[in-house]
Amino acid sequence: MRFRSIRFVSFLMAVFLMIGVAGFSQKTALLADVAFMKGHWLGTFNGGPIEAFWAAPVGDNLTGFMRMMRDNKVTMYEMLIFEQTEQGPIVLVKHFKPGLISVEEKEISDRYRFIEAKKDQALFEKQDGSIRIIYEKRSENQLVIQRGNQKEGKWVFVDLFVFDRVQ
Repeated sequence: MRFRSIRFVSFLMAVFLMIGVAGFSQKTALLADVAFMKGHWLGTFNGGPIEAFWAAPVGDNLTGFMRMMRDNKVTMYEMLIFEQTEQGPIVLVKHFKPGLISVEEKEISDRYRFIEAKKDQALFEKQDGSIRIIYEKRSENQLVIQRGNQKEGKWVFVDLFVFDRVQ
């Protein structure tokens, strides 16, 4: 009888452990996982300054934009919207040339789905699986956006934008 009790208790412990693990693995990421991006940031890209602003998450979104310049003239605007979904945050990206002329078609934006988050870091993958983007706050005053591509079956990331916080 004692042996059956031990087996029953072991069985219950295993069930509770599996339920706990399943619950943990199904945790949905939140916009709070990318709130570290909030602020005004400045860097250099393609021979000119690049400036980024991200607002704090409010409701179901975190909104940001970037402005790329060369020779004191804008070369590109980029609008980034992080939206909360049931599967976690997604990133919607739209690019504009000077004159606010859309690069993508009117109803189209690049879409990135959430993969994972760590403290001060979030990984997203483009809808077609071709690109991965890491947003990472490396220090209180440095934000980096890395771009990843598949090479020989592994994701290889390089710094795309390196920003310093504007004080």
